[in-house]
Amino acid sequence: MSFARFLFAPVMLVALAAALPARADVDIQEVTTPGGIEVWLVEEHSLPFVALELRFRGGTSLDAEGKDGAISLMTALLEEGNGDMDSRAFARAAEEIAAEFSYQASDDAVSVSARFLTETRDEAIDLLRGSIVQPAFNPPDIERVRAQIVSILQSSLKDPDEIVRNAFAELVFGDHPYGGPEDGTIDSVTSLTREDIQAAHKAVFARDRVYVSAVGDITADEVAALVDDLLGDLPATGAPLPGPADTNMPGGVKVIDYETPQSAVIFGQPGIERDDPDFFAAYILNHIIGGGGFSSRLMTEVRQKRGLTYGVYSYLSLKDNAQTWLGSVSSANDRVAEAIEVIRDQWSLIREEGVTAEELEDAKTYITGAYPLRFDGNGPIADIAVGMQVDGLPRDYIATRNDKMNAVTLEDVNRVAREWLDPEKLTFVVVGQPEGLDSTIN
Repeated sequence: MSFARFLFAPVMLVALAAALPARADVDIQEVTTPGGIEVWLVEEHSLPFVALELRFRGGTSLDAEGKDGAISLMTALLEEGNGDMDSRAFARAAEEIAAEFSYQASDDAVSVSARFLTETRDEAIDLLRGSIVQPAFNPPDIERVRAQIVSILQSSLKDPDEIVRNAFAELVFGDHPYGGPEDGTIDSVTSLTREDIQAAHKAVFARDRVYVSAVGDITADEVAALVDDLLGDLPATGAPLPGPADTNMPGGVKVIDYETPQSAVIFGQPGIERDDPDFFAAYILNHIIGGGGFSSRLMTEVRQKRGLTYGVYSYLSLKDNAQTWLGSVSSANDRVAEAIEVIRDQWSLIREEGVTAEELEDAKTYITGAYPLRFDGNGPIADIAVGMQVDGLPRDYIATRNDKMNAVTLEDVNRVAREWLDPEKLTFVVVGQPEGLDSTIN
């Protein structure tokens, strides 16, 4: 769970975003502002609309010791006013110019999204700058938003899916920031002061960790001036970024007793780096194992053949400081042990025997065919572009990505299955009252 706040613009702005065609022939320019900030720009002048994405590396992992949840609370307060403007005035001003802003904290980044019309660009940037550079953090707003977060945290204490996510993170990442809940605990959030929130803001918002992309009706010169105007008053550096996490995946099962008719399960093993030469083969392999919906091996074996669950999936988790190969399943308490056994069996079977040529071709067809559909407007393109920067991908990645997928051979995928799938380290955390399943991990 990550607490995010959104300010929605009128229908006109949403309609403009939806009107843009899906495409993958994206020409990204690299622009360096006079202030030294790198921006990736895609000019699209067919509509008078701009999408701007900012990503500040660090995220909730920058919570100071004993201040869990400070980054999340701070992020939720960014639209609650700045200077002499309170939250209602901020919302009203954005609505009057058909601008949309959203702010979200995750474990690796604080993301800021803006959508605005060309004719009101200056007014939109003034509003956005105030929320980023000079948020008010008024005490009444702090208490109101804090109460909202505490209410969500109280509900999460009764949610098996949330319990298992937190328990898995704690087991795997331990004392690393990834090991704690992104939004903190009821006690930690309740104890946060205004000074703690101001310190969290200072830790995150700095020029040494920002990535910027813009897509729409704006030129290179215009975006350079806009970004310096928006971010130029931020400090040069923020809090030190966390180091690599030592992942603890010993293999086996950890059961957390919780009264519920259906057990929630997260499982995983060590993963692969984004820049590893085998990444594309691993991506396709994961699609075949559990990332391909109803066509995946796990869905076929666990749901369709045995009826043990409504859904099971796997994915490659690529955090800044840890790479894991994860999955999730839920099943009735009297059937979850069998579901786990089937998942283990498939992990071993695919490692030993590999996948078929038909599975490979079906996966490639889906993965490459679905890719252009991601580029269905200025906003999604801006989000993809800033994500590419964070991941260290080249600007031509969009044009070459499908070629890299298609170049993967059956021999590549099956070699990666042998080398990367590790049944001995496949670790399960189960929340519920599973029958016939005992903990093997303390």
